[in-house]
Amino acid sequence: MKPTLVVLAAGMASRYGSMKQVEGFGPFGETIMEYSIYDAIRSGFGKVIFIIRKEFENSFRSLVGKKFENKISVEYVFQELNSFTDGATIPADRTKPWGTAHAVLCTAEIINEPFAVINADDFYGSDSFMKAYDFLMHDADESVHALIGYPLSNTLSTHGTVNRGVCNVDDQGNLISISERINISRIDGKIQSADELEPKVFSDSTQASMNFWCFTPSVFEYTKKLFHEFLKQNSESPKSEFFIPSVADQFIKEKRGVVKVISSSSNWFGVTYKEDAVAVKASLMQLIHSNEYPENLWQ
Repeated sequence: MKPTLVVLAAGMASRYGSMKQVEGFGPFGETIMEYSIYDAIRSGFGKVIFIIRKEFENSFRSLVGKKFENKISVEYVFQELNSFTDGATIPADRTKPWGTAHAVLCTAEIINEPFAVINADDFYGSDSFMKAYDFLMHDADESVHALIGYPLSNTLSTHGTVNRGVCNVDDQGNLISISERINISRIDGKIQSADELEPKVFSDSTQASMNFWCFTPSVFEYTKKLFHEFLKQNSESPKSEFFIPSVADQFIKEKRGVVKVISSSSNWFGVTYKEDAVAVKASLMQLIHSNEYPENLWQ
């Protein structure tokens, strides 16, 4: 059974200031996620599921989904605030979804095969998808999941600070822990964070999570359990979020299995700030000129 690709596209894109998931960056208006879909198809993935918000459905289908519906099976899932909440109180002023782990949980009823999860607005590169496919086909099981990691130095923005899931990895390549570090940037040649955690300075090779995860369907029941625990403590908070790294971290701490960190040789890039868009377009053109991608992805 071929693995499935889940694309997280329900975010508000607050720092970017627009619905960047459907903004065109390629020469024929291709979105960043279309390059991920292209890489997934040629790596062997059999289906793509987009997690979106209901109000974006029509524009999303017409601007993105229709381009490759004849090349791979496409499905849509809506991340709604009341999904899996079991009657918990939801603040009247809450507008944001519950976070990435809740988004993944919303696919539980339609996934029965190993699957990968990515952000819609990050470029991951072909090597990442080939490695994810190989892991999902041969190594994944209910006690072995994986994360595609990138050197932290390759995930920074020159236009402002970024938040990253910084990984602590053992000698066997297993994730020990992952912590969300905020306001990371390069200062005086060193990668530093401006939060209150340690360490303050990171090596360039420190592995960072860009939210490219590989799971089996066994993760759903465990995620549901943790989400209910999260709601007991945070349901009345209008800004609290339930993240995939929190699920992975707890999975490891409870010794339920391991999360492999598979390092990618691909160059990551993404759009955190509007100013990043120029560099993203230039990077895509460079890959096209080197024949990594065709000029028109879906021609």
